[in-house]
Amino acid sequence: MQFSLRKTEDVRDHVLTVLFLLIAFFLMVFRHDGGLQSVRKVSILAMSVIEQPLSQVRVYRSALQTNEQLGKQNILLQDELSRLRSVREENRTLRNMIGLKDTTELELIPVRIVAKNLTGINNSFTINKGSSDGVEPGMPLITSEGLAGQTILASAGHAQVMPFFNPMFRVSARIQDNRAYGIISWSTDQSNKLVMHYVPQTIDVPVGSVVETSGFSNQFPPGIPVGTVTETRPEAGRDTQQIYIRPFVSLHQTAEAFIVRFQPEPEVDELLIQYERLFQ
Repeated sequence: MQFSLRKTEDVRDHVLTVLFLLIAFFLMVFRHDGGLQSVRKVSILAMSVIEQPLSQVRVYRSALQTNEQLGKQNILLQDELSRLRSVREENRTLRNMIGLKDTTELELIPVRIVAKNLTGINNSFTINKGSSDGVEPGMPLITSEGLAGQTILASAGHAQVMPFFNPMFRVSARIQDNRAYGIISWSTDQSNKLVMHYVPQTIDVPVGSVVETSGFSNQFPPGIPVGTVTETRPEAGRDTQQIYIRPFVSLHQTAEAFIVRFQPEPEVDELLIQYERLFQ
């Protein structure tokens, strides 16, 4: 009899447990008010508080990845733009050079500058043409804009050029408007300009006047543009003035040019030599 009572109590406990579980499940699923609703609100709020910083981290990481990708694309686009600008500038230079060759009576040798030294006083260029191409020392180097320098040495396949930004450079020049004559050299006190000497102070030289080679030195043909006048200064103790000139040619940007096949007149050189001997 005692065994039967214990068995009944065990069954009753199992039945009560299942009943309580069903009631709890029913309350969780179908009850929407009171304490359970408050618990739901609290849990949703807690989840939103936790979710917010996590979502900000995800947005920040996504922004970093996007920014990195945009940075790479920007570098590629800048590189492509630089190449396009370089090609455009080269095409413009070549078109101008073709136009110069078609309109001038000078005999021109197209050359490319393969080395530059513009960092000091003894500045120089190296070009890819030499004596085997007809290049000789003393011949002028020009671009479509104007005078750039003069050859000083020539080998079979290359030549060395003295640009106008060199203390040894000299060229006889004239002002186009009033045909005032002088000698142009590099202005060491203004490294980006040339200076013209021996022009009388009585001659008015307006700013903006064009300066070109005169041809009087028997080293350069006449009429090659040199630059424009930017300033005039009277020379102290003299009746002459210094004329500062901004060159037409940008030596730093020059890559293609022409050698002018120009030979000095031997008779003129001989007369100059004889004249100098008279005063020795």
